[in-house]
Order: sequence, then C-alpha cells, then structure tokens
Amino acid sequence: MTKVDKFKIVSAKYFDINTLNIVILHIKILTFFSEFINRIKLFSQKFKITTMKKLIFALALIVILISCKQETQPIAQDIIDKSIEVTGGNIIKSSTISFDFRNKHYTAIRNDGMYQYERRFTDSVRKIKDVLSNDGFKRFVNNELVEVADSMIPRYSSSVNSVHYFSVLPYGLNDTAVHKTYLEEVTIKEKKYHKIKVTFSEDGGGKDFEDVFVYWINSENSKTEYIAYSYLTDGRGMRFREAYNERYVNGIRFVDYKNYKPINKDADLFDLDRLFENNELKLLSKIENKNIVVE
Repeated sequence: MTKVDKFKIVSAKYFDINTLNIVILHIKILTFFSEFINRIKLFSQKFKITTMKKLIFALALIVILISCKQETQPIAQDIIDKSIEVTGGNIIKSSTISFDFRNKHYTAIRNDGMYQYERRFTDSVRKIKDVLSNDGFKRFVNNELVEVADSMIPRYSSSVNSVHYFSVLPYGLNDTAVHKTYLEEVTIKEKKYHKIKVTFSEDGGGKDFEDVFVYWINSENSKTEYIAYSYLTDGRGMRFREAYNERYVNGIRFVDYKNYKPINKDADLFDLDRLFENNELKLLSKIENKNIVVE
C-alpha cells in the first residue's frame, strides 16, 4: 500500500471525496516539482550554473499560481444549483403555477418529473386549450379534442413550452440535455456576476437544441438577473433580458423582463453584457406575467 493510499483511508473520515482528490492532486504536483527542482540543483552544482536560483523561483511561482487557479475557479453546476435553490426549486418541482401573459392564461402542473403545461385563450368565437405533457401535445376547441396537423405540433408545443420555461428560470437547467460552462466573473451596473454558458444536446434538447444561452448570476445572492440567448428559428437573432419587478409567491421567485436586441446585427452573444452597459441595445418589449397563483 502506497503512502497516498494510506492518506486516502485516513483522510476520508474528515473530507468529502472531491476535496480529498484536489488535495491529493496538489500533493502530487508539488512532489513532482520538488523532485524536479532537486534534480536541477544537482545539475547546477555540477555545471556551476549561477542563474538556477532565478529559474527555481520562477518554477515555484508557476506551481503556486496553478494551484490557486484550480482552487478558486468556480464550478458552473454549483452556481446553477444555488440559483435554482433561491428561486424555490424544491417547491417548483411539485407545484401548480398559473398566470396570465399577453391575453392568454397559463397553468403548469409539475410533479417530480411529470408535467402538464396548459395555455387557454379565446379567438373570436372559439375557446382553445393547448396541453403539452409527457405524453405530447393536444389541442381542445370548445372542450373537444381536435386533430392537429403534424407540421403544426412542433410550433404549438414550442410556443407553449417557452412561456412556461422562462417563467421559472433557472429551474430546468439541471435537465440531462443541458450543458453548463463557467465563463468568467463580470461587473454589470457595479455588481459582480458569474457568467455561465448553457447549451443543449440534440437528444432531449427539443426543437431548438441549437440555441445558446448565457446566464448572469449575482455573485452575492445567487439570483439570476440577466439572460441572453441566440436562436435560429424564425430567422437568426439574439436577445438580452434584464430581470425586474422581483416578487415571491408562496416561496417561488418570479421576475418580469425587459427584452432587448443588439443595435449592431453583427454583435457577439457573449458581448451583450458590455453592449448593455454601453447602451448599445434596443428595448423591444417587456415580458410581464400577471395574476400569479402558486398551489
């Protein structure tokens, strides 16, 4: 049994496995460089190289910087988990949420992975109810199930899902098709934010799996306060959303959004926060959910 194996057995009583692996990695790195430096010392003594002290100092400094970088680099998954928590994720996963958005009434019924998203509205003389669930999409007209053309099902499904999806963000970012990457910490309006890129797998990522999102999550309170995304459907484009009108309803955080687009059509998605700071985005609309009820 090696010294490292003995260290693992003893330390496992006091540290979780991730912390333990990081400690062992650092020990291995420092041991390697210690042995490397000793060999350089022997080499310098043999050939009387006077600049070796500077080289040794430089190598030691590199090791320290690498070690600090590994320890302090935030993990995207941890940041998203915390943001979902402060949004009320544990309540959302088993809840019924209803609200009004642009003259339509929406209801989301969730129960630990099972879901039913509804949209109700009236057009001239008909009462329409759209239902998207684990079983697929259905449309009811005047309370009667009607057949929907195959070509229209993805379009209707996407329009129902997107409203419910945005209403409880960042809840939903732990789906298996979601991939999260930490980019950097930035400052917007004198506040620090974790900047995280979100992409989707084709398998399970839905019709718009090629869309790319960026989330800005407040470094102090873990709340998602800005969102940007690029899309390919209905013409290529980008949007930047600024959260406002925060309120909690039965433990769940809800916000409205100011919806912007870049003035320059060649703008980069990952540069929209800077463009927002420089007033180089155009306000298009406001995303306001009203009459929210949580059961």
